[in-house]
Amino acid sequence: MCKWPEADFERKRYNPLMEYKDFEKALSRLENIVGELEEGELALEKALKLFEEGVKIARFCSTKLDEAERKVEILLKDKQGQLAEEPFQTGEDPDQS
Repeated sequence: MCKWPEADFERKRYNPLMEYKDFEKALSRLENIVGELEEGELALEKALKLFEEGVKIARFCSTKLDEAERKVEILLKDKQGQLAEEPFQTGEDPDQS
């Protein structure tokens, strides 16, 4: 008879960040949470749960932004490994203000 370790049967806790695999979905959810909290018509317990989820999502978004910044820095390094400063292009023509 095979015995399974007890750890295999433990329920995994729900992690709301697992459903946010990309920055845009997480940011959208964060905006929704902020909107709900700003309405001010939530029960205290619900508001605290939303606030906690919002903090976790904000950290997730911050991490994603930091990762993107590091990637941009890597892409902008010159042959000597120094950062070469280049203006950010928004896609708009600066002469058409």
